[in-house]
Amino acid sequence: MKLRYKILNSILAVFVLLIGSVAIAIGYTEDCEPAAATASKNTMKAVIYRCYGGPEVLEYVNVAKPTPLDDEVLVKVHAAGVNPLDWHYMRGAPYVMRLISGIGAPNRQTMGVDFAGVVEAVGKDVTKFKVGDSVFGGRSGAFGEYLTMPETKAIAQIPANMTYEQAAAVPIAAITALQALRNMGEVEAGEKVLINGASGGVGTYAVQIAKYYGADVTAVNSTRNVAMVLGIGADRVIDYKKDDYTTQDIKYDLVIDMVGNHSLTKNADVLKPTGRLVNVGSIDKGNWIGPLIKPIQTIFINPITDPEIVGFVATMNQKDIEILAKMMEEGKLTPVLDKSYPLAETADAVAYSETGRARGKIIVTVK
Repeated sequence: MKLRYKILNSILAVFVLLIGSVAIAIGYTEDCEPAAATASKNTMKAVIYRCYGGPEVLEYVNVAKPTPLDDEVLVKVHAAGVNPLDWHYMRGAPYVMRLISGIGAPNRQTMGVDFAGVVEAVGKDVTKFKVGDSVFGGRSGAFGEYLTMPETKAIAQIPANMTYEQAAAVPIAAITALQALRNMGEVEAGEKVLINGASGGVGTYAVQIAKYYGADVTAVNSTRNVAMVLGIGADRVIDYKKDDYTTQDIKYDLVIDMVGNHSLTKNADVLKPTGRLVNVGSIDKGNWIGPLIKPIQTIFINPITDPEIVGFVATMNQKDIEILAKMMEEGKLTPVLDKSYPLAETADAVAYSETGRARGKIIVTVK
């Protein structure tokens, strides 16, 4: 064998060994160790996870109550929203997430992001909020009685016409819908928009925000949710149990896909040549690739199709939280709430979220 082939084979062997080692490392899951008692005398109740797994790894325990820094507010949480993001972190899946969340076990034990509550204390440099303000936003640790966050991050005043439960249902899902339509889809008034998965957490907001921008909205969801989706503003509904929107002759300017139950090429076929497809979510399961299949496919298919096909990850920010608050205040955006669970039963709330059958948002109440 020539020397150059020996070198190439050696490099290939090292590459395969490296990939295998990384795969083994990120797929490793540590056993749960007994929880250590908190040494703090100032405690609160919270839901945490110390290892990866199903809802059974979520623990309702006493933890140290946080203290705000100079630029932070301390929020007494009244309600929190449940998102698919929560159970993805809980399971550490797909495994590639563990490169961020922690190899073997989570780096951060707090759970939950969406919150709504009352400002109980402020740091000395805080000027935007005051004690007693009703606020909502996104911050790790929402499944607990208190949390702290900088006043310049994703936090805003709750409109007077919204409850804590409604406000807690907004941040991740509504920001995802807003950025999918406005940033990635570049929706314009009069355009035909199809929303696949219109009855879910992101979908119910996508319907309303698309209407806010003046679009003609076709919603796709199951039979039991037809009336609800029409009630929040959809111009028409396609019941996916009876009809397949990819086989119809209608062409759309924009498709927002929260489900991923059709191939990218089939979705592209229902778009006008100048149309856009925005992939937001996927029903694909699996610990390794799973929900990442569609984003990976997008990289290869987008350059060879006339309609634009994009995937994205939403980013939490204060400006968009304030925009959503204004929409709610004007009566243009109303959260659709499904089941509500007390903080001690957060594991049940997350388990229900994993079924994928929620109509709108699942809420955890903190008393």
